[in-house]
Amino acid sequence: MRLFVLSIVFCFSMLSCVAQDQPTKFSKEALNDTFESLNGDTVKFKDIIKQYKGKTVVIDIWASWCSDCIKGMPKVHDLQDQFGEVTYLFLSLDKTKEAWKKGIKKYEVNGEHYFMQSGWKGPFGTFVQLDWIPRYMVVDKTGKIKLFKAIEADDQRIKEIL
Repeated sequence: MRLFVLSIVFCFSMLSCVAQDQPTKFSKEALNDTFESLNGDTVKFKDIIKQYKGKTVVIDIWASWCSDCIKGMPKVHDLQDQFGEVTYLFLSLDKTKEAWKKGIKKYEVNGEHYFMQSGWKGPFGTFVQLDWIPRYMVVDKTGKIKLFKAIEADDQRIKEIL
């Protein structure tokens, strides 16, 4: 009887689960979130992403204090070696701008760099449902989000899209 009840509960829970759709475009709030460039300019995300229209973009949300981010950096470098024509956009969740800039040099992070002023819980972080870093996304040449979430730079889905 207990097995029967567990089977019914399992089946009901499976039927009630709905696959969550992954967004294919950024929300208005995410697009209007502000970031800081390496030279200190405040820039809205929509202006950052707009400058890469016509290019495929890999977004890497990271921080220099994040051990998983640092351990994953060789995989990012491998990806860059394989797909050099792609734009690599690094969005930092470092605690200070100084740590962010030092981390870029220390870990040889090559690409475009912005500091996430609003952090984990800001409009951009909320939109991407940020719960772990590193976090990778892929945006195609038209600005459409092709991959909403990956936590490893060697995720096969990234390579298939690129």
